Amino acid sequence: TTTTAATTTTTSTTVEFPPPLTKVERLQRAAKFWSSAIPIVLSYYSKDAELRVKEAFTGIQLTQSEEETIWNEQHEAGARKLADTITSLKGFYVKTAQIIASRQDLFPPEYTEALSNFTDNVDPLPVELLKAVVAQDLLVRGEVFEDIFAEFDEVPLGAASVAQVHRAVLTEKYGNREVAVKIQRPSIESKLMGDIANLKQLAKTFRDSDALPLDYYTVFAELEKQLADEFNFLAEAVAMDRIYETVTKDENGLPCESPIVLPRPVQGLVSRRVLVMDYLEGVPLSRAAEEMARKGISPDSPEAQLFGRKLLRSLTDVFGRCILETGFFHADPHPGNIFVLDDGRIGLIDFGQVKQIGGRARETLSKVMLALDERESDVNPADLEKIGNLALELGVELADDAPAEGPAAVAMWLFDGSVETLPGGYDKGELSPNSPVKALKSFPQDLVLVGRSSILIKGLSNRLQIPWSLSKEWAPTARR
Repeated sequence: TTTTAATTTTTSTTVEFPPPLTKVERLQRAAKFWSSAIPIVLSYYSKDAELRVKEAFTGIQLTQSEEETIWNEQHEAGARKLADTITSLKGFYVKTAQIIASRQDLFPPEYTEALSNFTDNVDPLPVELLKAVVAQDLLVRGEVFEDIFAEFDEVPLGAASVAQVHRAVLTEKYGNREVAVKIQRPSIESKLMGDIANLKQLAKTFRDSDALPLDYYTVFAELEKQLADEFNFLAEAVAMDRIYETVTKDENGLPCESPIVLPRPVQGLVSRRVLVMDYLEGVPLSRAAEEMARKGISPDSPEAQLFGRKLLRSLTDVFGRCILETGFFHADPHPGNIFVLDDGRIGLIDFGQVKQIGGRARETLSKVMLALDERESDVNPADLEKIGNLALELGVELADDAPAEGPAAVAMWLFDGSVETLPGGYDKGELSPNSPVKALKSFPQDLVLVGRSSILIKGLSNRLQIPWSLSKEWAPTARR
């Protein structure tokens, strides 16, 4: 990393900002995506037509199992092509992949699995351009850049489609401390929102096709809602403070130790496009395994197991308290946003996506946790009926041919990773054709975002081979 003393040469008058995209340029970007996506779409039409013609000429009707095998192969091929397309386009389109991967209720497992490992990384912008944004937004009359920053690293900590983050050190006037500076890419809001508007328009063309595995219109509509929140760093700073307040006070409103380290915004150094906050020294969870290997720590060692339990405990506590106590929580937890700090503590960053769920949904979620925690067994009909009714009250809808135990199985799958066998004959593996996820007809958006945290924690417990029940851990909070 190149660290330099801040200089006064970068100002908004000496740097030319990129202009917003023209309508033609926006259409060209959309065309680039669809030129790759349309062949995938057409392959479904042709496969559907091929099967119908074969059936008409031979009079032989495929069994359900044979038909499922053919479509699973089609999904695998389509998912590979879409993953390759997004790999080549990068940037904004990675967010499309992340949404498809998170909506296991809407899309075939072949797609959600193939697109599950994308991270939003793009080539960084020149540091002079980013410094000019900071100067425009933060400098008061008579100030120069070095009045705020004693040091400013030229190489970013990370560069994503909306913003890029640099490490810096504030001057004595502003607190003389190490910070992370999140800076929005110039003209990016109109560029990305224009992209989405064009993609939504094109996606409407294919929306009513039964042959397609993906409702692209739903993906882009959801992405539009998510991105709209990510462009306002003032709102992100407020969200950071709200969540900090929740996890640093106990049930009586008295100060308590937070289960996780959260960065705080630096007062007076936040604008719509620039957010200066605490710098967390550590590595993202996505790189923790290689960091442990570098230090010679075996994944099977007692030290690794102890860390695994600490990680699960920290994430469980922070998400349980936020979701069940206030209903306001971090809605984009993934291994790139969770940090293993140098002192062994766990950190959570990037509050651009947060969610507020209503009091009724929060109350019903609490009842689900208690019903799961207090059940006599995994097969007791009265328990299953109670859990299932609460799941339906949350807005879960299952396919018409789903067994009566289906809603209870979904609740257990989401919130109790320690269960040995799911009711209704379902499999625990989310990619299994017999997963309860396959039986879902619709899943409320609020629960999708709650499910992101539960699925993340469940996935970590599986990887660490530590049985973990969120319902058991969240039940004490639910009772309060």
